[in-house]
Amino acid sequence: MSFRKLVITIASVSVIGASLFYAFKPSLMALAQKVNIIEPVQINSITGAPGVDGPVLVVKIDDTPPAHPQIGLEDADIVYIEQVEGGLTRLAAVFSSKIPDRIGPVRSARISDLELLSQYGRVIFAYSGAQSKLRPYISSANLEDLGAQSQPATIYTTDPLRRPPTAMVLCADLLMQKVTEKGYEIAISKNMGWNFGDAPESGTAIASVVMNWPANSYTATWSDIEKRWLLSTRSGPNFADSGKTLGPTTLVIQNVLIAPSEFYDKVGGVTPFSATIGSGSGFVLRDGKNFQALWSRPTAESGTQWSTPDGEEIKFAPGQIWIALTDKAPTFTLKSEATPMPSSK
Repeated sequence: MSFRKLVITIASVSVIGASLFYAFKPSLMALAQKVNIIEPVQINSITGAPGVDGPVLVVKIDDTPPAHPQIGLEDADIVYIEQVEGGLTRLAAVFSSKIPDRIGPVRSARISDLELLSQYGRVIFAYSGAQSKLRPYISSANLEDLGAQSQPATIYTTDPLRRPPTAMVLCADLLMQKVTEKGYEIAISKNMGWNFGDAPESGTAIASVVMNWPANSYTATWSDIEKRWLLSTRSGPNFADSGKTLGPTTLVIQNVLIAPSEFYDKVGGVTPFSATIGSGSGFVLRDGKNFQALWSRPTAESGTQWSTPDGEEIKFAPGQIWIALTDKAPTFTLKSEATPMPSSK
C-alpha cells in the first residue's frame, strides 16, 4: 500500500470512529454518570448501619419525667441508661454518624461516665456541670471537657418552653463548629468490641421486657413492622421531641455492679458508681428474641465483647443500640404469652 493510500485509510477510520463516538455519546455519558453515582456505602463502626465514622460526641441527658420528650436521641448511635442518685436514671448519648443541631435536656456528669466512656477514646464530653469534688477527675480523664461551665450561652441555651433544671439544650452544631475551629484532636468512631451479622441459633422469642432501677423502669416492646424495640416509660410511649418513638434495633441489658461512690449530690444523696470494666452477665435483645449473654471488657481502653454462655459471639443487628446498665433482674414477656392486639376494622 502506498503512503498516500495509508494516510487516506487512517483518516477514514478516524472519521468513522469519531462519528460513532458522537452517535453514542449521550448513552456513554449516561452510563458514566450512573457509574459515578454507584459509590461504596459508608458504614458506621458503632452501629454497623449506613453512616460516616465521625468525631465522637457524648452528651449527658436528663431522664426524669419533666425532661421528656428528649431532644435528638433518635440520632444517637448508642444510648446508655445509668443509675444516679435516688435510684433515678440519666442517659449518656453517643453521637458520631449524625450529630443533630439540638440535643437535650443537658444535665450534669457523674463518676460512672469516666470509666464508661474511656473505651471510646478522647471524646467530646458535653454536660451541664459537675460537683466540685468530681471536676479534677474530669480534667484528668482522656476526654475533651466542653461542659457548660466553660462555654457561652449561645452553645448551651435555655429552652423557654421548659423549666430548669430540665431546660438546658445544647446547640451541637455550634459546639462542633468550635471543635473544628480550635482543632481539637477527637477520637473517630471505631469498632467497640461487638460485631454485626446474623444472630446465634439460640434465643427465646419475646414480646417485651421491663428493665428496672430503684426509682425508674423502661419497657421495650418488639415491633415486627419497624424491626426495633419501641421504648416506653411509666408515663407511656417514649417519644422524642420530633414525635418519633425512641427505640433501638439492638437492646442490651448489662448487669453491672452498682455501689456507692465517694461523691454526693447537693442534697446529700450518694452517687452510685456503675462498674463497666471487667466481666459479667446480661442479655442481648434483637430480632424479637432474647439471648442470654456474657460480657467482657478487660481494660479501660478496650471495647465490650458479648458472647453466649457457650462462648459463641453474639452479633448485634445493624442500627441504633441502647444499653441499660443495671443490677436489677429484667422481666420478660414471652411472645406466646403476649396479649394479642385487637384486629383493625
